[in-house]
Amino acid sequence: MLGTMTQKSLDHLDNWNQKVQLAEELIPLIGNLYRNNDIVLSVHGRTLVSKSPIEIIGAHRFARKIDEVELPLEASSAIVKALVELNPENPVSLDLALLQSGFEQHGGDLKEYLAEQIAAANPTPAPTGTDVVLYGFGRIGRLLARILISHTGSGNGLNLRAIVVRKGSENDLDKRASLLRRDSVHGPFNGSIDVDHENNVLIANGVRIQVIYSNDPTTVDYTAYGINDAIVVDNTGRWRDEAGLAQHLEARGVARVLLTAPGKGDLKNIVYGINQDVITPEDKILSAASCTTNAITPVLKVINDKYGVKHGHVETVHSYTNDQNLIDNFHKGDRRGRGAALNMVITETGAAKAVAKALPEFAGKLTGSAIRVPTPDVSLAILNLQLEKAADRDELNNYLRDISLTGKLRPQIDYVESPEIVSTDFVGSNRAGVVDGLATIITCDTAIVYVWYDNEYGYSCQVVRVLENIAGVHPVHIPATSEQ
Repeated sequence: MLGTMTQKSLDHLDNWNQKVQLAEELIPLIGNLYRNNDIVLSVHGRTLVSKSPIEIIGAHRFARKIDEVELPLEASSAIVKALVELNPENPVSLDLALLQSGFEQHGGDLKEYLAEQIAAANPTPAPTGTDVVLYGFGRIGRLLARILISHTGSGNGLNLRAIVVRKGSENDLDKRASLLRRDSVHGPFNGSIDVDHENNVLIANGVRIQVIYSNDPTTVDYTAYGINDAIVVDNTGRWRDEAGLAQHLEARGVARVLLTAPGKGDLKNIVYGINQDVITPEDKILSAASCTTNAITPVLKVINDKYGVKHGHVETVHSYTNDQNLIDNFHKGDRRGRGAALNMVITETGAAKAVAKALPEFAGKLTGSAIRVPTPDVSLAILNLQLEKAADRDELNNYLRDISLTGKLRPQIDYVESPEIVSTDFVGSNRAGVVDGLATIITCDTAIVYVWYDNEYGYSCQVVRVLENIAGVHPVHIPATSEQ
């Protein structure tokens, strides 16, 4: 018996080592396709770019939760090698899981199949690059910096050129570098950061980021740093209407402005995946809405598409943020002056009403409230919906699960079923929201759906998608969904 167990253990170890070897062989191929061709490879929406062998294997093992069969690395390897031979010229995002499934049904020559898929998607050539400036360098600003640095690729996409902040101390530059390098929630920066004190520059993974000190957006001359036609991302929340944000356009070198907060007045609030088509070249100032609006709007849309929503209530259980006090002190807002790390705090949210700015059919249908809780990141939205027609729990869950895997909104909606999962498991999720299938409750025409979301990183990924859309560099997804 001992000999049999030992042999089984050796067989398992040998199988694992073969997977690691395959994954190691894929890493330089995936990296070169990204850097040289702007090709992004993923498995069911989980990117493989800049990932370790173990992370690549993990992405393939995720398929077991879907089809109870692990996605074979050998098939992915064949696809990647065929792509290297094809050497595509235009930027695309390819899902290896969906390509494997499609090729099994298609048959024939793999390289011809891939060429057909790419041609059918009709990807357009990437422009020569778009300069991006981060105005404000707080929680969202630093996460945007991490994402933009990791997305630099060939340099033909979004290029982070500068951050604008108010100088806080004599060693401000070193403090900014340290905050980018280390994060208590999201962990260490993946790479190296150097500081050029003489020129006020941070160099992160080879990306040169000018640090500009200013208290007035109208006085900055970005062209003096070689920055032209830039998109300024305002992370300060200081101005939320068109008049205030228009100050950025008075600065030399600025073409457009994107606000990372809900916009006021007639400002277009964009939830990527839902209403990015309303953006026109004439729109110089836009809002990326809020983290909660981005999390719930895609889920609300697909439920409304299938079942219809009469009305509903959204309750958000939201992590505390910097606008609350650490301990009890004066605060201009009700209740937010009480210690954030000690209390659950009832507060207001405009997310429910803001849904209608992206989805007009929800105008007047939703109410909303929020509870701030003593956690630093990851929030939960509870959607209590009255449907126009009765629903079945398994049917609704399967529908949302399929959307998360193959639907047009798969970059926005994820789906999970686990009796052990808790909020920290969603730190670093790149989806706008994650449906917790085991928590779904259906009573005739009443549906209660729980949606987790990383209100920092997941939201930042949505902001980057809006930026890519504005700049015209958002990659075409292959294979195309039926909605596409």
